[in-house]
Amino acid sequence: MGKVPEKETHQQQQKSEVTGSHHTLEELMKIRRQKLAELKKLNVNPYPYGFKRTHLTTEIRQNYEILEGKEVSVAGRLMAIRAHGKASFAHLMDSQGKIQIYVRLDDVGEKNYQVFKLLDIGDIVGVTGVVFKTRTGEITIRTQKLELLTKALRPLPVVKEKVEDNTHVVYDQFADVELRYRQRYVDLVVNPGVRQVFVKRSKIIASMRRFLDEKGFLEVETPILQPIYGGAFARPFVTHHNALDIDLYLRISNELYLKRLIAGGFDGVYEFGKDFRNEGMDRFHNPEFTQMELYVAYEDYHYMMKLVEEMIPRIAQEVNGSMQVTYQGKKIDLTPPWQRIPMYEAIQKETGYDLYMKSEQQVRDIGKKLGIEVDALPHKGKIIDEIFGEFVEPKLIQPVFVTDYPVEISPLAKKHREDPNLVERFEPFIAGKEIGNAFSELNDPIDQRQRFEQQMNLRESGDDEAQVLDEDFLRALEYGMPPTAGLGIGIDRLVMILTDSPSIRDVILFPQMRPEK
Repeated sequence: MGKVPEKETHQQQQKSEVTGSHHTLEELMKIRRQKLAELKKLNVNPYPYGFKRTHLTTEIRQNYEILEGKEVSVAGRLMAIRAHGKASFAHLMDSQGKIQIYVRLDDVGEKNYQVFKLLDIGDIVGVTGVVFKTRTGEITIRTQKLELLTKALRPLPVVKEKVEDNTHVVYDQFADVELRYRQRYVDLVVNPGVRQVFVKRSKIIASMRRFLDEKGFLEVETPILQPIYGGAFARPFVTHHNALDIDLYLRISNELYLKRLIAGGFDGVYEFGKDFRNEGMDRFHNPEFTQMELYVAYEDYHYMMKLVEEMIPRIAQEVNGSMQVTYQGKKIDLTPPWQRIPMYEAIQKETGYDLYMKSEQQVRDIGKKLGIEVDALPHKGKIIDEIFGEFVEPKLIQPVFVTDYPVEISPLAKKHREDPNLVERFEPFIAGKEIGNAFSELNDPIDQRQRFEQQMNLRESGDDEAQVLDEDFLRALEYGMPPTAGLGIGIDRLVMILTDSPSIRDVILFPQMRPEK
């Protein structure tokens, strides 16, 4: 096959127009457009219509013994180029990984080699050639035909790598967090590990869907644009329908429509839905997020606890191969059964204060002693929730169900069968964060109306996150909804835990950002 030069170091390969020159971005883009013009003079179409691939890069590496000496066709983005006069090495990356290509003037011909010399890192090419190994043992494609598939007019922020003291070191990464989120398309190219997070996200959702389908639940779709929003404590996004001349709201929850379906006769329904809450953004909150909501007739919150502690470990086993995960340095064991602890008991354990059956003023006084800004909180339930969030939630590292919440903060849950001051509600916590919410659902229309009216009073007193009264939902309950258990799981937070991602923006492909300046 002729003499092949020794494979150069990866650091040398990565040296490019970006890392090896002092050109400004504008100058580099101008140079690329000049190369584009030269390619067109050679009658090269820089944006053809397709390319027939025979293999992905991983298939070639995994099946080298079978493919050695055989012709393959691959396509992908050039991530490194280094010329050797009449022969060159390059690294081509597709959706599965990288492979080295060897391009020689005598193999591809003068015109093709001239085209190759006009290529840049980031250009997308199709390569047909024979599989072999260089003398250093790297699996390589000896190019026989090369076709430009897309000329990139903007240079990539190429990551540099080198070996120091026998250790592989990556430096000069595309690491600016805001740029990575804003330009996810670049992030996915130059940080391949990011792509794997989203591959795993897809597998997590697919695993959950399989589990629910196996249980016999029906996947449905409910409205995103709603005339009345409800099902959660949140401020909505408002839009306007021109033809009807009415304001509509982006849903904050799927709950009330899914419960209408249970009233309509379905035994179990679920939905993976985008929900929207007009709230602040932080490490655990994005105004647009994904939630799975599930409602099952003739069951209660005890049933739902068993379902959750069966479902989440199974997803972890299927996706990660283990029920043990490490999140931000903390080892977490998802193996069932999970611990259960009532909310008031959890608060007393961490603060020393028993808030059960305390008056609003007593709760405010305790909140002040604990350093809570109680004056900004409109009612007792909010203060209790704030104390829980401040003192209990961060310590719930191992999976646990916090149960039996105050009735004041749970207007859609059925009162506890043993204590009317509580509701049959639980939230699952992992790694110090709530990943879901579940109730024995309130199906008494008279009680539900009273709860809605209490919420409306709270709205009038300044709580703009209190729920609104939904007459059509009450009408559905008046027709009769069977005893029902409901569950919501925050998909983004679950993905964070199962991929060890520190921020919700790391698991949303295009998170909400402030406008670019």
